[in-house]
Amino acid sequence: MSTKLFVGNLSYNTTENQLQDMFGAHGAVTEVDIIMDKFSGRSRGFAFVTMEAKEAADAAVQALNGKSIDGRALTVNEARPREERPRSGGGYGGGRGERGGRREHSRY
Repeated sequence: MSTKLFVGNLSYNTTENQLQDMFGAHGAVTEVDIIMDKFSGRSRGFAFVTMEAKEAADAAVQALNGKSIDGRALTVNEARPREERPRSGGGYGGGRGERGGRREHSRY
């Protein structure tokens, strides 16, 4: 069964190929996904690497967590499942009860 790893504190210059090579030294890598900022198009400084086998993922965590790459100490651990967050309503109806987000104030 594959295991997804979180890789944090990445240099903005780190490429998917570099991560593929780094983690590939510990076992088969099935996916590398550097998370990009949707506005700037630049890396957000973290990535997810999916390893084919749990044993390979554990070996990669042991070898790479804390390792310095481009002057930055990597954080490598098993990724947690994504938390479901409530959608924010924006504008009117932002979840403030039955009045559609508007508050009625009394003058007196």
